Amino acid sequence: MSARPYPRLSRRRAAVALCAAAVLVTSGCAFGEPEPDPAGEPPRFPTPSVSPSQGGAGQQVAATVLARRLQIPWGIAFLPDGGALVTERDTAKILKVGPESDTNGLRVTTVQTLDEVDAAGEGGLLGIAVSPAYQRDKTVFVYYSTSEDNRVAKLTLGAEPTPIVTGIPLSGIHNGGRLGFGPDGYLYATTGDASERGLSQDLKSLGGKILRMTAAGKPAPGNPFPNSLVWSYGHRNVQGIAWDANKRLYATEFGQNQWDEINLITPGKNYGWPEVEGTSGGGADAEKYVDPLVTWSTAEASCSGAAMIERVLVAACLRGERLWLVELTAAGTVLGQPRPLLVGEYGRLRTAVAAPDGSLWISTSNHDGKRDPAPEDDRIFRLVFSGGAAGKS
Repeated sequence: MSARPYPRLSRRRAAVALCAAAVLVTSGCAFGEPEPDPAGEPPRFPTPSVSPSQGGAGQQVAATVLARRLQIPWGIAFLPDGGALVTERDTAKILKVGPESDTNGLRVTTVQTLDEVDAAGEGGLLGIAVSPAYQRDKTVFVYYSTSEDNRVAKLTLGAEPTPIVTGIPLSGIHNGGRLGFGPDGYLYATTGDASERGLSQDLKSLGGKILRMTAAGKPAPGNPFPNSLVWSYGHRNVQGIAWDANKRLYATEFGQNQWDEINLITPGKNYGWPEVEGTSGGGADAEKYVDPLVTWSTAEASCSGAAMIERVLVAACLRGERLWLVELTAAGTVLGQPRPLLVGEYGRLRTAVAAPDGSLWISTSNHDGKRDPAPEDDRIFRLVFSGGAAGKS
């Protein structure tokens, strides 16, 4: 049975629902009256199960499992037909999830396996991004590890990838790996310090950075350093990026053993690693390094993926086994206290993406050796909220 295309529900409605679900009470989610939904039939998703996570105003979070028994799904990117491309880190497979469905959820098919991928340690097939001009150029971008480096490549589905950036430092840990096209039309990639702390402060190295490039892998116009892909530096291991409606970029970052971070990214700025973990504490460091917007202890965070719904930033956390919802002001600062959601209910959460219908897709990472997986792991599930909210089906 084929699912109909996703209706493009208002992100404003989704943000209102997220805030209510996270019990943002006195601070509120001041987005005004939600816009009406456009006409159209919803996709035929499996029957949702309502989680015990309570929201405000009598709302509950409903989670629908869309795909199951995957192996460390790492990146998710949507195609124009409403289906999603999903990477599996260790198998090096690109999967297509939906838009067709069957009795188990959305149909999962293997598109191809990338032979060049070396999945040692935390490396493997990581981020994926679909060209903004996909209907014309049919191009997909992937971030993956080889035996020698991490790299960014482009491909048409079923064909061999063509590397466009090579030489990104490689290690068993701290490989970064998230890809995303910004509202400026350029491709962004996050890299880790590859367990060599000094790389993050070295502008000649691609390690510990956020990179910004053209579709050919060249430094994008307006990059802050001449002839360089580097957009920001001083990062330990960024694995989540998302943009707000004002085109501001936010990033989730793994700390060492004290503080994990969400940062508002400004081009050319230094985010402190390894000199600073968390906030700088004032003094000379306060002028040299950018302090994070939010910090958490590593035990309650270790957030990988990030998604934005209007002014709500959603961070998917591994060790913390939860989503953190962070409401932002119009100026890009934090409003109220971040709120946890789904704590411990699905295990380690790797990726969060905003779907075309305004709902959230979340992937688990319970086969990565850090937790005992459940029989249906790893899963991709869809979050909607009761009471006429995000992605209501």
